[in-house]
Amino acid sequence: MSAKHPGEKISAQDATTGEEISSTTIPPSTPTQSQNTPQRNAFTELLSPSKKPPPEAAQPPSPHYAPSALTTFAGRSGLGAYTHAPESFPPSRVISFNESYVTINDLYPKSSIHVLLLPRHPEKQLLHPFKALQDPVFLISIQEEVRKLRNLVAKELQRRFGRFSAQERERDEAMEKALDAGEDINEATLPQGRDWTKDVIAGVHTHPSMSHLHIHVLSIDRHSECMRHRKHYNSFATPFLVDVEDFPLGTEDMMRRAKEKWLDRDLVCWRCGRNFGNKFKVLKQHLEGEFEEWMKQ
Repeated sequence: MSAKHPGEKISAQDATTGEEISSTTIPPSTPTQSQNTPQRNAFTELLSPSKKPPPEAAQPPSPHYAPSALTTFAGRSGLGAYTHAPESFPPSRVISFNESYVTINDLYPKSSIHVLLLPRHPEKQLLHPFKALQDPVFLISIQEEVRKLRNLVAKELQRRFGRFSAQERERDEAMEKALDAGEDINEATLPQGRDWTKDVIAGVHTHPSMSHLHIHVLSIDRHSECMRHRKHYNSFATPFLVDVEDFPLGTEDMMRRAKEKWLDRDLVCWRCGRNFGNKFKVLKQHLEGEFEEWMKQ
């Protein structure tokens, strides 16, 4: 179900469009998973195109979503629906959840893999990330969760694109050669293979477009049909995205980052460094080729 908010105001610092904000999914009145269903960690299942969510008819209704509650999480508050009752969403949306965090698949991914980590801490949920991540205990918890997600995203990248990678091929061929010769596999002598964690970025936006605290974890490729505007690209290709490992920030650093007009900067290819000025369509075409070359590394 989608909520329409034609009056949603978009500022120059918003990295998303009015359409993206207003079409945030509101929890369905008939959930796809009941509260009694065991918690899941279905990252690979979620991201595999061959998997389908369970049929809704087999699931009981949830007490969380009376019709009067459907307007609670609309527009900029849309992410609150997932932290409120994550069990109400299918695996195609909610990847995993526990008492402290919910991980979801971004509704408008800006890379081939793009997930959001949503803290469920009531006292932190509606704070600006710069303020929320000043709490040292909370920051450590966030950083630990993000590292876990980095590894999960890296494994999914390897599953999807490993067969195209020269580094992975070199390792696989060495393993096959050893097996054909009847030799034991010695990890120390094998080619290292590709470190996919280096192809994952994670951080918070300097000016979040959504009200609830969320951390972006995504592959570095910026290859997605949802990457449609200059501000989309620059929100993940400039310091507008602040790495969670850079926190805590000093006061002067926070003020400097908040004042900069990151989204208006020239478009620069994340891989080769070529400057495209404000020519987004030319950059977008260029990124198609870079994506192919990136996969082959």
